[in-house]
Amino acid sequence: MSKKFRVFATCDVGEAAIELLRKRGYEVEVYPHPEAPAKRLIIEKVKSGIDGLITTLRDPIDAEIFEAGKGTLKVVAQDAVGFDNINRADANRYKVPFTHTADVLTEATAEFAFFMMGMLARKMWPAEHLTRENRWGYWHPYLPFLGDEVTGKTVAVIGTGRIGLAFIKKCSGFDMNVLCYDPAYENHAFVKAMQEINDLRHAGGLTKEKAWIKYVPFEQALGDADFVSVHVPLLRPGESATPTYHLFNEKTLRMMKPTAYLVNSSRGPVVDEDAVAKALRENWIAGAALDVYAKEPLPMDSPLLDPAIADRCRVMPHFASAARITRLSTDPDKGMAGRCVQGLIDVLEKNYDGDITKMPYVVNKEAFGK
Repeated sequence: MSKKFRVFATCDVGEAAIELLRKRGYEVEVYPHPEAPAKRLIIEKVKSGIDGLITTLRDPIDAEIFEAGKGTLKVVAQDAVGFDNINRADANRYKVPFTHTADVLTEATAEFAFFMMGMLARKMWPAEHLTRENRWGYWHPYLPFLGDEVTGKTVAVIGTGRIGLAFIKKCSGFDMNVLCYDPAYENHAFVKAMQEINDLRHAGGLTKEKAWIKYVPFEQALGDADFVSVHVPLLRPGESATPTYHLFNEKTLRMMKPTAYLVNSSRGPVVDEDAVAKALRENWIAGAALDVYAKEPLPMDSPLLDPAIADRCRVMPHFASAARITRLSTDPDKGMAGRCVQGLIDVLEKNYDGDITKMPYVVNKEAFGK
């Protein structure tokens, strides 16, 4: 390489990925602590003339950052599929492409959502505490509590993008009926294929009852489902004709059956956390499992941590994609780390003949069109 590129990473995205860059001659500085760096430190590093910035959802990337890197910062490589932390309009104004790591975390996130649903429904957390705290004093058919089966139940999948569809495939293996809702796009070809699979399994004697899948209006999805799993992007009012901010609120949570469970592995602000806590306290719904929050880490005074609802509210630390291959593989077709550094390399080394609009991991291609 004719130029040694300088890169600052706000987080260690994996030793192998960082070493991959260094072997290519890059000078890479990694913020050494697990907590997010202060914004002023990021500004200082960008001002020093770095070519590339590796970021995570924890880092606010806006005009202040882009101004600090004016004339030198060439790319922001996000180690996440989401990019709510990056001001797209500011990136476009300063003509800085930013990349993300879509696709590679699809299956990991979908299976984690499924596991959360099962863990919540079968009351695994209170059951383990019963055992660990030596309160398991007898066997009884229904005391001290019972869980609910997942097999054969009806699940509403809110958002049928990549992760929503992957989640549906996992539900199919448990003979679940699926109510689909998506405010932007309905994938009827996928639904047709899944129904054909359900029909074949039933015809072959693999299932006693034929499972079904269909698109329905939002209100019907909530009202008819035993489980509701959320897979929509965060769209705030004014950003879209179909905003998803606080899509789940007092009004919509009351539409759910009192025996139903809510699972959210999409974006925290899609769910009104105060409303969820109230719904659990007042038994509008049977339980909730969440992996994302309006503020992360989850504050200790969050209503979701109320001991009164602890048996029905599972809270995870934004953990859905936290699998070894998904997070750390340097293969851009398998790992977030690999896709993150490849996006960085594409821009800095002018792959695709330097045409940013052709680079697969760049998000804001619209700023670089002819």
